[in-house]
Amino acid sequence: MPHIKNALIRYRIIDRMLRNKYKSFPSKEELRSACEEALFGSESGAHICASTIEKDLFNMKMEHDAPIRYSKKNGGYFYEDPQFSINDVPLSEDELASIRFAVSTLQQFREVPFFQQFGSAIDKIVDRVAVGDTDESQEISKYIQFEAAFSSGGNDYLPTLLEAIRSKKRVWFLYTSFQQQISKPRKVSPLFLKEYRNRWYLICFDQQKQDILTFALDRMSELQMLEDAAEIPANFDAAQYFQNAVGITAYKGQPKKIVLKAEPVAARYIASQPLHSSQQFIKEEAQFHYFELCILISEEFIRNLLGYAGEVEVIEPPELRNIIKERAQALLHRYQK
Repeated sequence: MPHIKNALIRYRIIDRMLRNKYKSFPSKEELRSACEEALFGSESGAHICASTIEKDLFNMKMEHDAPIRYSKKNGGYFYEDPQFSINDVPLSEDELASIRFAVSTLQQFREVPFFQQFGSAIDKIVDRVAVGDTDESQEISKYIQFEAAFSSGGNDYLPTLLEAIRSKKRVWFLYTSFQQQISKPRKVSPLFLKEYRNRWYLICFDQQKQDILTFALDRMSELQMLEDAAEIPANFDAAQYFQNAVGITAYKGQPKKIVLKAEPVAARYIASQPLHSSQQFIKEEAQFHYFELCILISEEFIRNLLGYAGEVEVIEPPELRNIIKERAQALLHRYQK
């Protein structure tokens, strides 16, 4: 799907450049550079090559009847019909159906504070593709029910935090932990935002502790963006930070090899919805299936395992096996009262 979406975006960019009266006859390299800049913020050629643009031009001709021609005299491309625009090409029923489905998905977030500022834009999209038609809307609702995205609070801080990250500024806020229930002031350098189970988290660098910390937005209050320049750790890589983590908890240390023994039904769930990208099926033995992962042991992962109750057994490492055993004993003790 991302490849298809990127191709459609490239078509629009090429179309716009071919219709630009002030800069006629764009070359293949100019088209490539503009597409890469729009999609990836770079012009290096690392993401889009000349052959990709050649395929795009061919597909625009074949799929959208675009009258694209090449001018040897001017060294660039142009529309033989100057009135043509790919934006005027009607969408197929399949394309409309896909857009209707996507807009229906988008509509479930309309009441989330962070997305309310885009409400009018969503309305325009709905009107444009006729999703707002009563019969069509009722037809979709008969067969599809989307998961509701309930807000736990703090989402109104997203724009401020995003701006602080972009401008590399520190932020100040009061934070109330679940354990102590006491609000304490925090002054940190925001690094990036992460959503986990409909709750947003700020990953940031605390200069005083010289460590990377995580804060839930729903426990923040009185957030302010400061004029102080943020301090970004030189070796910090947002893409790699959660590489070995399950959920929102990540910390320094080496990931552990984890071996799970699962009953057939649980094994099918685990296979269809892996607990982590490192998950691998090892073997099948009698009535059990074995899986192996390499991750940091976190509370989120422990809770995921407990969700399978007695259908999944931790074989290794011993420390994780003991944790699950202690939780199971505590649960049994509670229900024996």
